[in-house]
Amino acid sequence: MTRENTKCPCDKNLPFILRPAVKDYLWGGSRLNDEFNFDIPVSPFAEAWVCSTHSDGVSIVSGSELYLSEVLIKHPEYLGSHVLQLTEGRAELPILIKLIDAKDNLSVQVHPDDDYANKFEGQWGKTEMWYVLGAKNDARLVYGFNQDVDKNCVINAIENKNINELLNYVPVHKDDIFYIESGTVHAIGAGCLIAEIQQSSNLTYRLYDYDRVDKYGNKRTLHVKKALDVAKLESSMTPRQPMRVLKYKSGCAYELLARCKYFQVERMLLNTQNRVLTEFQTGSNTFHALLCIEGCGVLFGQDFTMNFFKGDCIFIPAESIKLTLHGRAQILNVSC
Repeated sequence: MTRENTKCPCDKNLPFILRPAVKDYLWGGSRLNDEFNFDIPVSPFAEAWVCSTHSDGVSIVSGSELYLSEVLIKHPEYLGSHVLQLTEGRAELPILIKLIDAKDNLSVQVHPDDDYANKFEGQWGKTEMWYVLGAKNDARLVYGFNQDVDKNCVINAIENKNINELLNYVPVHKDDIFYIESGTVHAIGAGCLIAEIQQSSNLTYRLYDYDRVDKYGNKRTLHVKKALDVAKLESSMTPRQPMRVLKYKSGCAYELLARCKYFQVERMLLNTQNRVLTEFQTGSNTFHALLCIEGCGVLFGQDFTMNFFKGDCIFIPAESIKLTLHGRAQILNVSC
């Protein structure tokens, strides 16, 4: 198969592939280009926002110059009735899907919940889920504190540059899953390649950033007061969640990775050999986003065919046509 630009099907209620918005944060590397063939001339390449209508980075419909947000404003029904209820009728995604390459450590940070974010920032909070696509042998991440702390304890540790002594460090391996609820202090460590599914929010309160400077020699802003206003200060348990097989149907196994009030994520293990095909169709409640994390395949329906490859994110509107998947691939299936 070859990767081709698919003509924009946005007026026909058909699936379409999205091109990512790109972030060049200083801790990024090159794996998103090296392993996902994005061929985007940016370095460092820290994040690819592969499914987003957030104003800080909107995905684009492949084969067109249309932003996903423009398509959804014209066709809010693509979101589905449940999603429109969640967004109070606004034609925007309540979630954001990213690919993250952490060549270096991310800052120690925390995100507010909806109540705090709405009151003080006028936007959504941020709960998220990480699926580890790859990790170096010594990779680790921060999940909360390793002991009960109070605000003064954390402030003193930041000022004395020994906050690491309070943090709960967790080893990271390929295919690990981490659910990061708002209020959880966290940090992705160097050597991690991650798919992140989160609320559509870019609110980050940094507690510590290793005194790093950007390309202009400036330290990034810390938000210690707000961070400690929202942070959970109790000690944290290891957050890894085991996957479980939900079902196997016509050449595809389905594993539930996360389910909360903001999103649901399944991993689809597609292997349609010997002419076995997998059917797929969305209902009226929600859209689906299919992020291919390994392999490749074909999505087709009546008078419709689309090749997809590792790194492609396919937006499937609510009440889609009957579709069929064929190929050998691993796919994160995200819905609301």
